[in-house]
Amino acid sequence: MLEALTEKLNNVDFDFEHSLVKVIANRNCPEIKLAGLNVGPFEEGNEYEIQFWIAEKLKKAGIVRFREDERLDANKIYKIHWTERVQTTNQISKLPENFYPKLKRYLKELKEEATKNPEKIREYEKIRHFVRDIVNLRLKKIVSLASAPAQTEQMLKNFTEEERFLYDRLYTLIKEWKTKLLELKEGKKE
Repeated sequence: MLEALTEKLNNVDFDFEHSLVKVIANRNCPEIKLAGLNVGPFEEGNEYEIQFWIAEKLKKAGIVRFREDERLDANKIYKIHWTERVQTTNQISKLPENFYPKLKRYLKELKEEATKNPEKIREYEKIRHFVRDIVNLRLKKIVSLASAPAQTEQMLKNFTEEERFLYDRLYTLIKEWKTKLLELKEGKKE
């Protein structure tokens, strides 16, 4: 089961790396060859849609920047945290598309900033605390829903791909566990 989970998370991350994101050119740049692909040319101020992994390389080179709506930031994390805290156990909010892959990269970026600038350590720790809380809140909801009778697609539509994978596995496991317990009880009566 752990292997399947690892494979699923790796596949989601791979798909994210190759998904299209919107970037804005910081400067004019001629066509570039990257790993057998041609990207560009880029004209300063124009918006382009390119694969995430390419956008990351171009960002590091200072050629492009991500559009604000493509990135996670502290304000988005705080808003998600607040939303998760005010909802009941059987409510789960919709997260931004590719939330977990973006979150993983955002935390990595914050950590790198914190190692270069000690003043950023508190910000990194605060965000990590909020992220841990978001994950725990959502996990409690997933476990609760997986323990209940089968949920409708309407109820599960706000799960991320990673969460849906976990829910499906937990639901099946809990259902089998309950069935086996009932078989044992009935067997003892005879």
